[in-house]
Amino acid sequence: MFIVFDTETTGLPKRFNAPVSDVDNWPRCVQIAWQLHSADGGLIRHQDFLIKPEGYDIPFDSEKIHGISTELAKKDGALLQEVLDIFSKDLAEAQFVVGQNIGFDINIIGCEYFRLGKKDVFESCKVLDTCTEVTAQLCQIPGGRGGRYKLPTLTELHGFLFQSDFDQAHNATADVVATARCFFELIRRGYFKEELAPIAPKFFDDFLAVNKAVIAPIQLKHRNLKKASKALREQAQELQPQVSGPDKPVDHALMEDWPFIHCHSHSQFSILQSTASTQDLISAAVKDNMPGVALTDIGNMMGAFHFLQQVEQHNKSLTEDDPRKPLKGIVGCELNVCENHTNKNHKDNGYQIVFLAKNKIGYHNLSKLSSLAYTDGFYYVPRVDRQLIERYKEGLIVLTGNLYGEVPSKILNVGTNQAEEALVWWKEQFAPDLYVEIMRHGQEDEDRVNEVLIGLAQKHELKLVGTNNLFYINKEDANAHDILLCVKDGEKQSTPIGRGRGMRYGLPNQEYYFKSATDMKALFKDLPQAIASTKEIFDKIESFTLFRDVLLPKFNIPEAFIDPLDGQDGGKRGENSYLKFLTFQGAERRYSVISTEIQERLDFELSVIENTGYPGYFLIVQDFISEARKMGVSVGPGRGSAAGSAVAYCLGITNIDPIRYDLLFERFLNPDRISLPDIDIDFDDEGRSKVMDYVIQKYGANQVAQIIT
Repeated sequence: MFIVFDTETTGLPKRFNAPVSDVDNWPRCVQIAWQLHSADGGLIRHQDFLIKPEGYDIPFDSEKIHGISTELAKKDGALLQEVLDIFSKDLAEAQFVVGQNIGFDINIIGCEYFRLGKKDVFESCKVLDTCTEVTAQLCQIPGGRGGRYKLPTLTELHGFLFQSDFDQAHNATADVVATARCFFELIRRGYFKEELAPIAPKFFDDFLAVNKAVIAPIQLKHRNLKKASKALREQAQELQPQVSGPDKPVDHALMEDWPFIHCHSHSQFSILQSTASTQDLISAAVKDNMPGVALTDIGNMMGAFHFLQQVEQHNKSLTEDDPRKPLKGIVGCELNVCENHTNKNHKDNGYQIVFLAKNKIGYHNLSKLSSLAYTDGFYYVPRVDRQLIERYKEGLIVLTGNLYGEVPSKILNVGTNQAEEALVWWKEQFAPDLYVEIMRHGQEDEDRVNEVLIGLAQKHELKLVGTNNLFYINKEDANAHDILLCVKDGEKQSTPIGRGRGMRYGLPNQEYYFKSATDMKALFKDLPQAIASTKEIFDKIESFTLFRDVLLPKFNIPEAFIDPLDGQDGGKRGENSYLKFLTFQGAERRYSVISTEIQERLDFELSVIENTGYPGYFLIVQDFISEARKMGVSVGPGRGSAAGSAVAYCLGITNIDPIRYDLLFERFLNPDRISLPDIDIDFDDEGRSKVMDYVIQKYGANQVAQIIT
């Protein structure tokens, strides 16, 4: 006999290859249906149960698929143990377990057995799956891995075999009926011969004698679970008063004078994910008379320096009668927080959480987190974990994030109980600097999440903050932004937006732009606290600058050149002296005679280098170039403005004589416009890593960085 079964669950596991004993990995079963069939395909009996949730609830994203709400399961569900006892009895009568992608369902029920302390009843079962490479070849649907055909869904397989759809897919009862029909039709067409041959010598002859025509569907009545859940929800809403949020009554006329500050904004430094420049953000905030704006790029803080510098330039440009307001720049970052940032055995992109720096200490801690996310935690994306956050949490404000934040994501995909547990952890770490982030982009999933977030904020006495997850400045920029996302993922814009194969990532609508304060107040008129909190966050932020003198690693000069006065006043006499020594030592190799012209040129350049304070830079560069040549690494002759430096030529940094070719030193280092010199150096592809290793080993990994230009 055959038992065909299917489940509906609270979601998907993080790891499909995890053992059933990993109860945190495997989702809960919320519905199970099965049919017991005789060897000739005849239906012996069928069962269908909703499972009463105990200690968990059913997340919204799962409910959208199968229609089973927590309320419906609590009202009509049976106890898990009672259901599994009935299932076990029918399972014991079957020779084969059958299903569509049956491995998933076996793991789901296997984990439920484990939770109840019961033996895994599937260990001795023979399994037959209707979702295999065999049925993929049969259906021949493009889009599989490695150029193969994709594994068919139940709907696709049913459509191929019977040229028709079936009602209420993702209702376990309907899925079992469809799976059983597909399975027996496949047998009728000669599939599963090898697997079923041991049953009886004449199994296929007997089966075909009974099933001469195409297998007909079993006429079972399927309950519309989505309608049932909707009816319960509407009934509950009628009985309960409408709750808008944790706010006291507010005169909405007063809200017109309240400031609003965007606290969740992305720039082009969110690589290939935003079309807005840092200057665009500042200009938009100034145009709308906002007192501040935050920069919260994804995973990095590369734009922070430019952002604060541009804010400072704006403030310096204001005059007494200028109608524009001074602006406060808020530096932040949207980090991916995973379980273990050093674990790279499986993909875990974590949850997107927004951090804002309250002060310079917070900035340094956020910089540390962002750096560690790349140096230690990068696996598909830069990642941190809770342990790192606990270590570097001082001076930080946290927003719970968008739909990919831990609390919202767990509401959608795991359950409200788990989302609340996560919120409690963040509260313990950051309250009163934790804000529950509410977004209103006009999406159903967002609206559902917001209902729960408002309730959790009330329960745990946390404040709401209204944000708009902006990736571009103007609404009409939405199409350009969508094209940018296609460039990032190598997709065509014509590919539909969605999840799964044949779909691509994209924002669901055109609401992710820089909305005015008036627009944001209109969006949150029922939640005035969400607007007021942006000003509260603004007031907590201390203004600071990131500008400072260039900080270079210390270059150890020979003892003979050390000047004791440098240790007292931080001078660079010793470095200048040693640089001069190396320069003229090199000049003797480069030139047969050091003429007056050469002497004056070298003296001039050395004086400029001394006055600008960069002798250490030249010493460091000449050191690793010299070492590169010793290691047999090919070094380029020099390019760019550095070729105009006779000192660089004498030190062996470049191989072009600027005096002979009349090249200007001032293009490289100008005494009237002091800035850190930029020496472009080319190494061969294989030797480049050797030079980097040498620099890291000599100066320390925390003194060396790779940059993008």
